Amino acid sequence: MAIIKGEPTPGLTYDPNNPVYWDRRALDGEIERVFEICHGCRLCFNLCPSFPALFNAVDANDGDVRKLTATNANEVTDLCYQCKLCYVKCPYTPDDKHSFQLDFPRLLIRANAVRKKEDPGGLRSQLRTAMLTRPDEVGEIAGMTAGIANWANRQPPLRWGMELALGVHRDKLLPDFHAESFESWMVQQGQPAGDPRKAVLFHTCFVNHNNPDVGKAVVDVYSRNGISLGCPHQNCCGMPAVEAGDIDRAKSLAAANVESLFPYVADGRKVVAINPTCSYMLRKEYGELLGTPEAKAVAAATMDVGEFLWARKLQGEFSRDFKSTPGSIAYHIPCHLKAQNIGFRSRDLMRLIPGTRIRMVEQCSGHDGTWAMKKEFFPLSMLAGKKAFDEMKDVGAETMATDCPLAAIQFDQALGTRPEHPMRILARAYRADGFPTPVEPPKES
Repeated sequence: MAIIKGEPTPGLTYDPNNPVYWDRRALDGEIERVFEICHGCRLCFNLCPSFPALFNAVDANDGDVRKLTATNANEVTDLCYQCKLCYVKCPYTPDDKHSFQLDFPRLLIRANAVRKKEDPGGLRSQLRTAMLTRPDEVGEIAGMTAGIANWANRQPPLRWGMELALGVHRDKLLPDFHAESFESWMVQQGQPAGDPRKAVLFHTCFVNHNNPDVGKAVVDVYSRNGISLGCPHQNCCGMPAVEAGDIDRAKSLAAANVESLFPYVADGRKVVAINPTCSYMLRKEYGELLGTPEAKAVAAATMDVGEFLWARKLQGEFSRDFKSTPGSIAYHIPCHLKAQNIGFRSRDLMRLIPGTRIRMVEQCSGHDGTWAMKKEFFPLSMLAGKKAFDEMKDVGAETMATDCPLAAIQFDQALGTRPEHPMRILARAYRADGFPTPVEPPKES
């Protein structure tokens, strides 16, 4: 029996524009190689459920990766919720310049895409994919009758029907919809105060339709720091489509965003994104997904909203004119923010508010895009997030915070309290009535 080598096979590619990407035999060779490396390493044994499924399957086959069935491989793929933490932890990645060139999350994205192209699944699967990969369209339609949509999402009989028809778990807490989108609010407000030449906002479809108050807080905080955020036309970043294996749709969405954002980037502006998943998608995936100079330029110019403000702080250009304080904060750091390797900038900014005491919660919430919404994975998502829920609760802080709006929903599901976005906390702290506790004036020396 030939030894499976760690060095890449001819089938190695994470580029969907490469024909090899879609070659089943080439993919299977890479799956065999990577699964062998991971089975021998086991550094990620305590991350997502994919790894226990992989290790157990190989162990049950006398340690021989070649004996795994397509069902085994599909289970590993389905249990991966693309948190990216294994890539952060892995010592064999392209970013580490290691010869193995191992990117486990991207390999499973590829495996899912090839499988969906070969077999798109039944009607319910296709309907669920269509709904979950089109948050812009769903938000626009639901926003027309937001009150009814929100009411319907809380009615057990209707949720039972949704589970039956679409495979969305009946107990999963779903986002609220708003009649006024963030984009509509921005049009009515006009250009915010400040310098418009520094950055433009990628507000994300979730903020646009489900949480416009976060977008308003970002505009306010940036304006207080001398920056007027423009809001170019944009659509979904494409991550839901990538997770669903619909690479063609993801490329179409990415191309539209790049076409809209590139003129601002070419003019020297940064693209600041609110949702960590979206900033990850723009800066880590667009360059390879599209492969164009414009996409790579947008990727290089993309920053997280807190990351950009922290850079301003280092230049002495961040306002500390805080009027009230949230006191103690339990801050959850999202996985997709960790994966960008930019540090804990939201935490660092909140620390500048006088009187704050921050405890970090670094465990995954288990929501991870649309994975937690699915009937077959919702119970597992709550189990995956239990450590994060317990830590957040045990901190006993006055305020809970997270940058990820879906993680906030997951915490709300488990604890009955929805954490705030750090930008909301900063915006409130700039106001005297933002929090009950006022900021004490500095003592005279």
